[in-house]
Amino acid sequence: MNKNKEEEVLVEKTWLKHYDPRVSAEIDAERYASVVDIFEQSVKKFKNKEAFINMGHSITFEELDTLSAQFAAYLQSSGLKRGDAVAIMMPNLLQYPVAMFGILRAGMVVVNVNPLYTARELKHQLNDANAKAIVIVENFACTLEEVIADTNLQEVFLTSLGDMLPAPKRWIVNAVVKYVKKMVPAFNLPETTSFTAAVKKGQSLTYTRPDISNTDLAFLQYTGGTTGVSKGAMLTHRNMVANLEQVSGILETVIEEGEDFVVTALPLYHIFALLANCLMFVKYGCRNLLITNPRDMPAFVDELSKYPFTILPGVNTLFNGLLNTPGFDELDFSKFKFGLGGGMAVQRPVAEKWEKVTGTVLLEGYGLTECSPVVAVNPPQIEAYKGAIGMPVPSTDIKLLDDDGNPVEKGEPGEMWVKGPQVMKGYLNRPEATEEILKDGWLATGDIATVDDEGYFYIVDRKKDMILVSGFNVFPNEIEEVAAMHDDIVEAAAVGVPHEVSGEVVKLFVVRSNDSLTPEDVIAHCRNHLTGYKVPKQVVFKDDLPKTNVGKILRRELRD
Repeated sequence: MNKNKEEEVLVEKTWLKHYDPRVSAEIDAERYASVVDIFEQSVKKFKNKEAFINMGHSITFEELDTLSAQFAAYLQSSGLKRGDAVAIMMPNLLQYPVAMFGILRAGMVVVNVNPLYTARELKHQLNDANAKAIVIVENFACTLEEVIADTNLQEVFLTSLGDMLPAPKRWIVNAVVKYVKKMVPAFNLPETTSFTAAVKKGQSLTYTRPDISNTDLAFLQYTGGTTGVSKGAMLTHRNMVANLEQVSGILETVIEEGEDFVVTALPLYHIFALLANCLMFVKYGCRNLLITNPRDMPAFVDELSKYPFTILPGVNTLFNGLLNTPGFDELDFSKFKFGLGGGMAVQRPVAEKWEKVTGTVLLEGYGLTECSPVVAVNPPQIEAYKGAIGMPVPSTDIKLLDDDGNPVEKGEPGEMWVKGPQVMKGYLNRPEATEEILKDGWLATGDIATVDDEGYFYIVDRKKDMILVSGFNVFPNEIEEVAAMHDDIVEAAAVGVPHEVSGEVVKLFVVRSNDSLTPEDVIAHCRNHLTGYKVPKQVVFKDDLPKTNVGKILRRELRD
């Protein structure tokens, strides 16, 4: 494509006229050499402030600095080399930031692993990443036991849920988890090292700070695997630094350095929480409340009642769950600034109820693992939920293309392609998959979007989730949003199923709050709000919908 043709394809950056005057159009992706540079500046600047809180215990930035340096020293002395991949398999615990920053400071690569993986999924990821070590919570050690013989692991660091709590709380938590709740299945792993023992041993070892270049890999972040085999997105230090700068550019108009209090209920091994919660608020020296089990909503709400929280990133299912948990609407929202939605579409009924209960707008953003992850976000200054994913973050170009690769007319939906310093280097060991998604620095998102006159983008749907009824495109998001408007529907998922006449028809899976709700009621409700061909022809009630660990509904599983 020649240069002039390329320039025609770009969506005009109308959003720049609507940026807050304090936000720059471009960021400096070279401002910091690495994520480690940002970390080192923060722990020095905010050393006496609390960094992370979990299960009622907190560690300061200074303690995080010391503990992560000790773990880095141990890793360097253990025979592992700079650039080696080290996996972390745990929920949100104080051990996570210590392990993660320790790995990065040793010049190694963090491989985040979902603790709920099956043995097959774990084996694939460890081998694909060629992981040389893993930090794992003993609750999931039985999964590792099944596959460890078929991996290249040299070190297994084992930890218990309460290991970073002070005694006697540590002993009590670990005993209750193991013997009362029986949450640790029996396992037998060859040679393991206690994570806390390794950190402690690091006290007597020398940590040598490696020279980390911005082209070095920081994270091997695996895509959710909801669309085939899980692939490792190679995210460099520059990718992560750039995305931090991009999101900072938008959000620092409201973030108060050293003062804000962020709630981390999404798992830190997920790219959204990793950047938007962990790295972002370490950079700004803010307190971070780690929620280990957000699925226990009553306990989560009880935990929230103890702290003056100001920012809460989450996904639609998390916000919906909180809004439906008794006591949430009675919390003190006087210091609360915003909820930040990502990972999946935020539904209008949820956003409107959120606004009513908290008195703040639910900001929706958009990103994907391959973009470190943030591409667009709504400015914190918006006055009401728009249903948009927001405007592109600074230094980001977007084009919308049709199926033939031609730019679409203004206002028409097209596949969104993204270019910017946050776009990954590629997929590890998968040149063909990389070529498919990355062309001349442009990344094909697989998402169909439109853009309005102000530069706000709207996701119409995933390309691959599209339902085709008699030649008409039907987007599941729209049907799900309409279904969620019904008072007796908790959540819904729409998929296409084969039909001999129209090719496909819409099938809707519904979780209801009122057992007297019938399929006919649901269809009648949808008919009031949707064109005929979009109305579900089949309605199935379920107790719950299959989701990824981050709360994304697995439409593919329902379709299968």
